[in-house]
Amino acid sequence: MTITARHTCTRGPLISAEGLNGVGKTYLTNRAVEALDDKPLMLDEFSQRANGRPGLGEALLRSLREASAGDPFLRGGIPMTEALILMAIKRHDLDTVIPELSSGRAVVEGRSVDTTAVCQALLLHPDDPDAALETATALLELASSYRPLPDLTILVTDDASEALVRAQQRDQCVFTSEQATFMREACALFEQLAATDPARYRVVDRRNADEHEAAEQIRAWIHGAGTDLGCMPEPWQGPGAVCMCCGHRAESVPA
Repeated sequence: MTITARHTCTRGPLISAEGLNGVGKTYLTNRAVEALDDKPLMLDEFSQRANGRPGLGEALLRSLREASAGDPFLRGGIPMTEALILMAIKRHDLDTVIPELSSGRAVVEGRSVDTTAVCQALLLHPDDPDAALETATALLELASSYRPLPDLTILVTDDASEALVRAQQRDQCVFTSEQATFMREACALFEQLAATDPARYRVVDRRNADEHEAAEQIRAWIHGAGTDLGCMPEPWQGPGAVCMCCGHRAESVPA
């Protein structure tokens, strides 16, 4: 019998900030990062890339935005195709930050593959919450074959009605009743999905925490995320793949 030798990687942690439109995840995460001595690299979420930047990731996002005709959730009517494109964008994002992770710096993604899993699962099963949760979990498993999942996922949640008000004020728009319903369903599914993986998720609920408490909790989670990290091998290369950051290859030793 053999066991895989434990190797502590020298890379930085990959962290994602997830949550519904209007919950304040960007604002709270930025407040948290301001209080850190070692600032992580911040990756903008999709909605903050309105002007676009050069590169494949932005070109793919621009295509999704055009196909969705301005829908705030990038819905163009073909959920699985959209899911795969969004996963490709998140793989592209990872590729761009490997040098930073390799140097030991933390990276915080403004939304990662979890948002894709939640939104596309709801589109595939709009009237079946149980099926939507099962599909969201399956989509995360699919995403993990494209790229490693975040080491830590911080979910900011709140009452969906409060988030809706903030989102409309921020974006200076009025959501349709269908879009508001989608937000409520996404809020519930995010919380259900987080409960399936407590080792990866940390949840801050704004119904029970004010801005200061929420930002401080996020700061503490980011600060503590960089210890005892395993390697980050290419998922599609299978057992024994080298780490994308430190180059270490997993080895088996006698038990």
